[in-house]
Order: sequence, then structure tokens, then C-alpha cells
Amino acid sequence: MPFTIPAIDNITQPALAARLQHLLDNKTKPQGSLGRIEALAQRIGLILGNESPELQQPQLVVFAGDHGLAARGVSAYPSDVTWQMVENFLTGGAAVSVLARQHGIGLTVVDCGVRHDFAERPGLLIRKVAPGTADALESPAMTPLQCEAALCNGAAVLRGLPGNALLLGEMGIGNTSAASLLMSRLAGLDIVDCTGAGTGLDAQAVQRKLAILRQVLARHPGAQDPLAALAAFGGFEIATMVGAVLQAAQERRVIVVDGFIASAAVLVASALQPAVLQRCVFAHRSGERGHALMLAHLKAEPLLDLGLRLGEGSGAALAWPLLLSACAILREMASFESAGVSRQDEDRAHAATQA
Repeated sequence: MPFTIPAIDNITQPALAARLQHLLDNKTKPQGSLGRIEALAQRIGLILGNESPELQQPQLVVFAGDHGLAARGVSAYPSDVTWQMVENFLTGGAAVSVLARQHGIGLTVVDCGVRHDFAERPGLLIRKVAPGTADALESPAMTPLQCEAALCNGAAVLRGLPGNALLLGEMGIGNTSAASLLMSRLAGLDIVDCTGAGTGLDAQAVQRKLAILRQVLARHPGAQDPLAALAAFGGFEIATMVGAVLQAAQERRVIVVDGFIASAAVLVASALQPAVLQRCVFAHRSGERGHALMLAHLKAEPLLDLGLRLGEGSGAALAWPLLLSACAILREMASFESAGVSRQDEDRAHAATQA
């Protein structure tokens, strides 16, 4: 089944934006005193097209896949950790499992291309394109058909989930390398500025990783457009996430972007359809070297900066309560008029009449 890039409309709505700003300005507080929470409230209101937005049935999806390039030592952990962590997600022991439980967020794990056969069970969707991508130093990580299949899978997964908010998570040993390669190629940045320690490489190992990534970029000089770069550098979990992001954007769900790898998927999706970014809330600035530059390229201002670099969607889950609070402010906070509270300008006017 061929993948068609969905039409994603521009949701800039001046009239609704003005009404949302008026509502925020007239809450019982000095104007702008809730800082970026007010901007967040307006963004969610615009995405959902509602002056009283309510986030319903949030879904955190962890996209998992293995990378052929991992065999070259670009990660501090072996590839087996990918499937072992998927099991950890499913048994509820991972950080993102704990946070999803705490905040009442639905958690789904998608096997996009893990080199392991899982038993089917609740909470797991098996959408395996292949058992891991190819080594991108020898060939494209994915064939065009494999890349297309992963994109289709992501869109289909999203269509099968309820709610109006998607939180992005991922798992895949070696996927910081894929994200660095995508960032370098699509953002036009030197690979050295896009490459960090990933799962915890020491300085010497980072230099080895950097040398390998330079070779991979040189191996695929023609992979310049977003889908060609995605196929060349991988991985299955990133491509599946791109499909889900495009579908979520078309459906006007709020997309909560986690860290470096999730941002790389959004980078690809927004290169295909720029209006994707209007639907995104960036949860945090990660400790991974390239993430700050990635966010700057996307003109994104993250909500948190806690030095996180776990992935899994953990940062998205930690930021989630801020989105709920922003919506509650719009829906529930009293206006000066409804609360019978005098405004500063009214007090000044009253003082002037008494002078």
C-alpha cells in the first residue's frame, strides 16, 4: 500500500487567537504573569480549535526498532537491550511506564523492526517491517519500500488510537546515530555539532562514532530530500514515528515531542509538511549534544530543561501536567468580571476621579 503524504492545513486562526488572548488577559492576574503557560494554553486552544480546550485520552506511543549500524559500536549498549527494554515497558518497569501510570496516559509499544520475536499481548503492536535496518555504512538502512511500509504503519497505528493528544517515545540501540545523520543532512549542519554520547559513550568512543557517521554521510551523497534521507539513515522506529506524526497532525491532535530522536522524526515530518510544527509542543531540551541545535532549527521552545537524555517518551510524560494546567487555566480560572475583582486600570481610573 503506497504512502501518501497527507494534506495538513495551516491552523493560524487570527480570530480564535485574539479571543484566546483576550480570555487569558482577562483572567484574575496581571497580564502575562503566567508566562509561557499562557502561550502553551493558546497553542493548545489553536490546535484543538477551542476556547475551552480539554485534552482527552492521551496516548504515549513508544516506537521500537534495531539499527544495523549498532554493530559498529556507535552505542555503549548491545542491540539486545532494545528487545529487553521493550519487555520492561510491557511489564511496567521502565521510567516511561511509571510516568504513564502516574499521569493516566495510555501506553502502547510498537515493534517497528526489533531483532526479536515477541509474544503478542495487550499494549504491544507488532508492525515489524524487518528485524532491524541494514548497516547504513554498507547500503541504505531501508529500501524505499521498507521506508514506505514503516510510514504506512505509523499512520495506521495512530488511526487506531483514541484521544486528541499523542506523546512520542522511542527505543532503539543506535538511534541517536540515525537522528544525528538526519539532522546533519536535513538541517545542513556539520555532523560534529549533531553527535553526542548517546547512551553514555566516553570521549574516545564519541570520536569513533563521529568518524563512522562521517563515512555514512559520504556513502549516501544523493539522499538529500526528507524521504531519501530517512531511508538512507533509518531507522524503522523513526520512520514509523514520522507516519504517526503526519497522521496526528492531519487529525489536529496535540503532538508532545520528547527528546532528540523524537525531534528528528518531527524534523523529517515538518520537512514534508511544515504545518506539522503548529501542532507540536516540545517537552524538553535534552542533554544530548545536538538537541539544542535541532530545537533552534525547528524554532521550538521546549517546556523543560532538566538534563534528560533517557528517551522512551519520559520527557513528554514529565511535561504532560503542564499541558493539563494550561487547559485548566483557560477553562476554569475566573475573569475579573465574573469574580468581581477590580482591574489595575479600573483602580487608576477611580483614583483619577477622586483626585
